[in-house]
Amino acid sequence: MRPTPMTFSVADGVTLVADSWGDPSHPPVIFSHGGGQTRHSWGGTAAKLAELGWFTLSYDHRGHGDSDWSPQGIYSFDEFGGDMQVIANSFKVKPHVVGASLGGLSAMVSAGEFEQGLFASITLVDVTPNLNRQGVEHIFTFMNTHMEEGFADLEEAADFIAQFTGRPRRDDLSGLEKNLRLRDGRYYWHWDPDFFNVKQDRVANPNRMSDAVKNIQVPMLLIRGRLSDVVTQQQVDEFMQLAPHAEYVDVEHARHMVAGDRNDIFTSAVTDFLNRQLLAE
Repeated sequence: MRPTPMTFSVADGVTLVADSWGDPSHPPVIFSHGGGQTRHSWGGTAAKLAELGWFTLSYDHRGHGDSDWSPQGIYSFDEFGGDMQVIANSFKVKPHVVGASLGGLSAMVSAGEFEQGLFASITLVDVTPNLNRQGVEHIFTFMNTHMEEGFADLEEAADFIAQFTGRPRRDDLSGLEKNLRLRDGRYYWHWDPDFFNVKQDRVANPNRMSDAVKNIQVPMLLIRGRLSDVVTQQQVDEFMQLAPHAEYVDVEHARHMVAGDRNDIFTSAVTDFLNRQLLAE
């Protein structure tokens, strides 16, 4: 199933780029990626759900992938949550949302602060209000490395990613090419360097996400990678106290990038949860 390209006009004149799969009359699901990722990062889950009768949409956050960069270089959860709210309100019925890391935090803000009842359900992928600081710093270190000089070719980029993440180097680099931008003969990360301002936004509002989650009453699912250094068992326990109505799935042999590490288990967990929400409506 080939995706259909879409765009959304949001605040500050920014245009977000998205792909969609399936019949637009079917129940909608929004996929929102993590910081440093793109709409291509879902490992086929969006396409699989469309085959099962859902209408799915995956978009690039502002400052990521093919979406516009913020003209003022402002990246806070106000912007990311507002962008998600615009996309959600473009549907005639309440969509479900699956958010990884940054995408999950955006869902917390848009549903817990901006508009309660915005979504039919929320699936959080390895993200909770209070993240393990060491794991978050590890991600920012990765994103900052090679930021200015880029890479000579895709092979150099693939070697760096494999070394940094400890994962086997992939032979097929076509997917990697979607996450880099070719400029002046070198490959650079696709994100706006000003994106790192979101870190200061989080520090300035340490209780914001916890307060937002307390306001969310719709069904929620937390999917965690058991090997994640971003969401530890302590963060899971804290989240379940904030949202006792939420469900929880622990994915074995998966790190922070759950959808990429164990896409089969991840897709099964999301599908089971969403199908049960549909039956309950």
